[in-house]
Amino acid sequence: MAIQFYKKKIMLPVMLTGMLVLGIILGLRLHETNLQRQYLTMQKWNKLNTILNYIDKEYVDNIPHKEIEEQSIALILKSLDPHSTYIPASEMQGTSEPLDGNFDGIGVLFNMLSDTVVVINTIPGGPSERVGVAPGDRIITVNNSTIAGCKISQDSVMKLLRGKSGTRVNVGLKRTGEKNLIPTTITRGKIPIKSVDVAYMSTPRTGYIKISKFSRNTYDEFKKAAQKLLSENMQNLIVDLRGNSGGYLDQAIEVANEFLKPESLIVYTEGKASKRKDFLSDRHGLLLSTPVAILIDETSASASEVLAGAIQDNDRGMIIGRRSFGKGLVQEPVFFNDGSGIRLTVARYYTPSGRCIQRPYKHSNSSEYYQEIQRRYEHGELDVADSIKQNDSLHYLTLGGRVVYGGGGITPDIFVPIDTSGINGYYLKIFRKNLIYKYALQFADANRRALNSIKTFADLSQFLRRKNLMSSFAIYASSNGVNGTEEELRVCRNLVRSQIKAQIGRNTLLDDDGFYPFLENIDNVLQAAIQTLEKQQQNEHIHANPVRGK
Repeated sequence: MAIQFYKKKIMLPVMLTGMLVLGIILGLRLHETNLQRQYLTMQKWNKLNTILNYIDKEYVDNIPHKEIEEQSIALILKSLDPHSTYIPASEMQGTSEPLDGNFDGIGVLFNMLSDTVVVINTIPGGPSERVGVAPGDRIITVNNSTIAGCKISQDSVMKLLRGKSGTRVNVGLKRTGEKNLIPTTITRGKIPIKSVDVAYMSTPRTGYIKISKFSRNTYDEFKKAAQKLLSENMQNLIVDLRGNSGGYLDQAIEVANEFLKPESLIVYTEGKASKRKDFLSDRHGLLLSTPVAILIDETSASASEVLAGAIQDNDRGMIIGRRSFGKGLVQEPVFFNDGSGIRLTVARYYTPSGRCIQRPYKHSNSSEYYQEIQRRYEHGELDVADSIKQNDSLHYLTLGGRVVYGGGGITPDIFVPIDTSGINGYYLKIFRKNLIYKYALQFADANRRALNSIKTFADLSQFLRRKNLMSSFAIYASSNGVNGTEEELRVCRNLVRSQIKAQIGRNTLLDDDGFYPFLENIDNVLQAAIQTLEKQQQNEHIHANPVRGK
């Protein structure tokens, strides 16, 4: 026993020394490998380094190193692809804030009316609501400086009202019926940014959820919205991704999870230095048996296309609308000590059938790249399904064997063109002058007391039905220099009236719950989705319950 203990005492230091030496050798080898890599990289960029050193030593004036560095990094990344980008420290917060799910501020929704800030609504439980700020209040002063009647922009107002949580801002409020300004001190706090704009029953059987972006909290918002609609006897669901330019991939994957069977492929990524990574559904989702239609258009991109592609390739639902944007490059963020950062493309997105979502790009000039939508319009793709150019060499098969095409973006199963009905010369004139929005804001302000008492869309709809909106709007438009014939007004009446009601609804306590439902009857894509789902449900009911002969 003593001999064994003695051997251990001798051997332990020897073993530790051996391990240490081995570690040093491995460390040297790793260090040597890193040095070799750095040397090879320097060799590749030797010309660039030589030029920079030459400029630094020989240029006639002092070199503004920081400025040149910032510009050079941005140009290098811009030359790679349309989505690799450099973000200066001054822009970092503004870039990430919309996707973070919250910002620091006072928690009000406002509009500018006659060069004055008018509070439309307060965020429930937010800083402004807690101190008694009410819809209809005018913000006249901020920290003893007058902002009303000063031609101040909305962006400037936001900068004055926003600030770090815990800091205070003093505002002077003008309230109807009060002669003097009401001095109010508001302590700023965290204000949530919603990404699910609205969720409601479009018909007694079909629910509608609008996702405007994939932010940090999108999945939680979506799940709550779906649970709400299921409790209202939802049998079909429409998920609207039109105008959704993407966001966090994990949130799109989580939403897809609610529709797919476990172990279904949702998306995979792959790049030169990034091995293929598969993302699979991992649970029995909340909406596993709910028929679904996904709405997309030419501005649906990135994470939106991941969700649409997963639903389409797994034959889980119908994709309705127009071909999506085609943004399938994966960016990896890198942050620097000065607060700046880059987003470098490291991989591509592929749908379950193997389609690459990214559309081809010959160059990375962002202005030309983003003119793709204009080119589609000129080519007729937004009007006629047959104008979509499909590459037969890039055809793939869905899980059920249907043919789908690659080449960029998600092509819908059911194409719905842009609806131009109701658009005439009169409408274009009022549109260019933004008269619908201005009239709606003026109407909401004049009827603030009545509108603040309305709690449901049904009550709002009934209230507006009693108002002769079109006649008063025609007078308003005429006073702003736009006159139309009876025939011109007749042609665009439904379009204008629906938009007026929607804008008034958004300027009430209902916010988006009072906006989107008014647009249903002029939304041909949504109508196509409703008809498709309900017809499908009727057919399934007939097959399940065949009429038997006597």
